Formats: sequence, C-alpha cells, structure tokens
Amino acid sequence: MPNAKSKVAGIESLVPQRGIGHSTDMNVNSAPYHHPTPWDTQFEVVSLPDLLERSAKVTPGAPLLHFLGRTYSYQEIYSEAQRFAAGLLEMGIKKGDRIGLFLPNVPIYASAYYGAMMAGAIVVNFSPLYSVEELEWQVQDSGTRALVTLGVPELYETASKVLAGSELETLIVGSLPNMLPKMKGIALRLIGRSKLAKVTYRNNVKAWDDVLSDTPTKLPAIDSNEDLALLQYTGGTTGRPKGAMLGHSQLAINAQQTAAINPFGKGADEVFMGALPFFHVFANTALLNHAVASGASIAIVPRFEAKQVLQTIEKYKTTGFPGVPTMFQALLDHPDLAKTDVSSIRVCISGGAPMPAPVHTRFEDVTGIRVCEGYGLTESSGVVSVNPYEGERKKGTIGQVVAGTEILLLDKEDPSKLAPAGQPGELVIHGPQVMRGYWKRPDAEADTFAEHNGKKWLRTGDVATVDEDGFIKIVDRIKDMIAVGGFKVFPSHVEDVVLQHDAVKEVLVIGVPDEYMGEKPRAYVVLNDDADVAADALRDWLNGRVGKHERVDEIVIREELPKTMIGKLDRKALRAEVL
Repeated sequence: MPNAKSKVAGIESLVPQRGIGHSTDMNVNSAPYHHPTPWDTQFEVVSLPDLLERSAKVTPGAPLLHFLGRTYSYQEIYSEAQRFAAGLLEMGIKKGDRIGLFLPNVPIYASAYYGAMMAGAIVVNFSPLYSVEELEWQVQDSGTRALVTLGVPELYETASKVLAGSELETLIVGSLPNMLPKMKGIALRLIGRSKLAKVTYRNNVKAWDDVLSDTPTKLPAIDSNEDLALLQYTGGTTGRPKGAMLGHSQLAINAQQTAAINPFGKGADEVFMGALPFFHVFANTALLNHAVASGASIAIVPRFEAKQVLQTIEKYKTTGFPGVPTMFQALLDHPDLAKTDVSSIRVCISGGAPMPAPVHTRFEDVTGIRVCEGYGLTESSGVVSVNPYEGERKKGTIGQVVAGTEILLLDKEDPSKLAPAGQPGELVIHGPQVMRGYWKRPDAEADTFAEHNGKKWLRTGDVATVDEDGFIKIVDRIKDMIAVGGFKVFPSHVEDVVLQHDAVKEVLVIGVPDEYMGEKPRAYVVLNDDADVAADALRDWLNGRVGKHERVDEIVIREELPKTMIGKLDRKALRAEVL
C-alpha cells in the first residue's frame, strides 16, 4: 500500500513530530499517511444525481439495492428517480423547495432521495422513530412541502397527524408489498394486513406510483458548488435540533473521500451490509452515496435485527459492514453468529460512538474480521477520519483523516488559541465536506466555527489528542466533562476502566450535583447476562483503579441504558432522565 506523506494541517503545530516541532506553515506533516489514496488527492465537484447517472450508464444492469429477496439495478433506481423528479415538478415543486423523507431502509428511499435532488429540491431526512411533535417541529422549521413515507401504521399514522396539524402540503405514500418479490408482496397483502396502514388517498395524500411521471420533463440545472442537497437535523446537546446545510459538493466529495479509503480494488465488486438507517448521515454517506460513487451494491434491511442481518450477510456475501458498536455487540450476543458464514466480510467500520475495547477484541476474535473505528459528524457530511482497512491501525483511536481534511486542536477553555503542546484540545476540522452552516440559524455561527490562519474551522466539541503518527484519539466531549472541585473528569476515561470488569456489558458515566465538590461522577451499568456482582462491590473495584477526583459516588445497575435511534448509548437522555 502506498505510504505517502500526509498534509494534515495543524498536527505539526500541536505535537512535536520527528524534529518538525511547532512549525506555523501548517502545510507539511512528517507522519506517514496510511490510507491508499494520497492526502492531496483532488476530488471532483459534482452533484449527487450526476453520480447516480454515471453509474447507471456505465453498468445499468448492475445491482444497487438488495431488499428482502428482490434486487434493484442501477438503471431501475435511476429511472424511478427521474420519474419521481418529473412528478414533483408536475406537482408544482420548485428548485430549492424541501422534500422530506420519513422512511426506513426501503428501495424508494434511494429513488426519492436522488429524484428530489434531480428536481432541484432539498431533501430533509426524518427519523422513522420521531414522535408527532418531533416530526411536526422539523417539518415546520425546514418548510417541508411534501413528505414521502411508507404505508405502515407506525409511519403513516404519525405522518397523517403532521399533515393535519402543520403547513405540510402533500403526503406521498409508498407501498411495502410493491417493493417486495411478487409472491412475498401477495402474501403480505393477504395474511399480513395488520402490518399495512389503511391509507385514504385524496388530493393531498398520493400513492407513490401515482406521483411517478412518464412525461418527458426538462429537469433544472444543478450548481454543485452552490446548491443545497440536504438538510440533516442534528440534536446537539441542548435546545431544538438544528438543520445542517449540506450542498451537493460537500456530500459528493465526502462520498469520494470514503471510497478512496478502500484498498480492495474494484468498487463494483463490493456489497455493503445496509443495517445503518439511511436517514442518518453516517449511512447516507458511508452506504448510499459511497456505493453510488463507486458502483457498489447494498444489501438493506428495514431495521436492525441481528438474526436478519446475519442471514443477509450470508445470502449476499457482503464485503463491508459499517455499523455502530451496539450492533456488533448484538451480533456477538446472538446464537446464530457461530453458525453463520461471515467470511465474505473484509472489514467492519465502527462509528457513531467509541467502541468498547472488550467488544472490539471479542468481535475480531470470534469472527476473524478486522474492525476499524472511524469518526464523523452531521456537520461534516458524515466522515472525517478512520483507521486504515489494511496495514497500520491503532485500536482506541479514530484513525487518520480522510484525504483533503485538515485538523487543529484548540484550547479547551479558549478556542481562539491552540491547545498547549502535548495536551488534549478541542478537535476542529477544515475540509471540502464541512457544512455551510445551520438552516435559519446564523446566530449559531460564532459557536460553530472558529477562525485560524485565515480559514474557517468546524468546532466539534470533542476533546482529542493526536499522536506522532497522526492518529487521533477522542478523549471526551467538552460538554460531558465533569467538574469535580477544581478538576475536570473525562467520563469516557472512567467508562473505559469500568468496562475492564468482566461483568460489565455497557456503561455511561455522568456528573451529578454535589454540595461540596460541585459534581460527582456516577456510573450507570448494564451487566452481562451471566454476571453476579453487587453494585457496591463494583464501585469499590472501580474506585481503587481511578484517581481520587474520578471516583464515583455510586454505581447504579440497570436492565438497559438509553440509546439513540441508531443504537448509540445516549448520555444526553440519561442525564435528562436522572437529573
């Protein structure tokens, strides 16, 4: 594999490296770059529909999506996307209007996603797990005109209430039976009626197939540098979610950056395991746009279920599996793992949250598959860094930046300054994948970006270190740090120690009020099924292994910990519940 020198800006300014010291030219880093594509690779500025069109023209019959026994080719999805775009224009949708997707992983997601963009519209992703209130607020905030959903009770009923209670104009309802193999679709209609919604079609509630148009239509031109493609809402840590504005150039380049990590040869030979939900930015880039940019296919499941995922891996011989740590833990816990052939998978990519070391080691030991941790944010289109798929990697780090991406570490207390040499600092990012800002939130600009060396850097809120080889380690979140007396405690450090105990499966540490110290760490733990340990004994074991200021006042053993919609342990939700 090539071992080109990287140009990771700012690393040499923060960490003395092989005699470079604290250079201020911000251009040369002596650490070897371990990804197969050189850091200074120039990526093409192109629209997302153009990426789909190219792959459809080069290999029209090649598979793009495998879904519950039915395969959709690139040409099928491309043609359906064109028909959807034409249908939207006939409905009066104009360039710049917002089209919402309230969908699980189903084939029409891809057709609606690229089709809305072909019509010049901006896609807005909504989680299928949203309540009526959550969906309605984001529909109103984004100004979504039409919402694409699925004719199943959980989604249709929520979407119908939002249609009645907001300024949403049109509901477009897809049919699950129509997306399945013929006999499965018939069976679902006959014996699975309770799983299908009773849809009342009218002027403002249209069937997906009725929106598709066969009338030749001139589609609006897309300016890849200027036009927005996606509003991706992010919860952050406080207040209402904010819509990250991602343009065609940001998303298309991040897809190319992700494809450039792959050292395994022809992209068209890849079959990705599509267990991550497309509505999430991680899957949007690492699965959908990545596949389209490289000609790969995706074996999708409507939602993560360990048994179905294992069956899908074996059936379609998937080669890559991006997921979150709780997915890999769930596969380890499932009895079918031992009898499933997973040998086709070359690499698993873990993101969304730090992967506990015991889970990382055990998954690799049991499956023989290399797991590479990576990192990204909604505001960076999804992917910032990852450990190399082959050769040098470092467990417990988020790897090296993808090509074209620069980083700095800023002082945790004063973001106008660089972090002291050798000390953790706030990770900030500059690159072609960074968002343009938040939708209708110019007031958030000052807290979101920092100016250094004539460039605008995205503040992540994550505290990190960078070693002499250019590998990044996330230490904690700035807002998660616990103030104990005059000391700052990183909850992730305490969590890492707790996870060394054989009885512990999952843990979250938060700060709780303390009259004397201000805050005290407290650990909330889920035990392994066969574990037998008392909370007090576990607390004493932990407190003997951490610093005095890091000692927890209590360990609370629970049946489960709150998780986000993609299965990530949710510290924010736990804090809200407890405090």
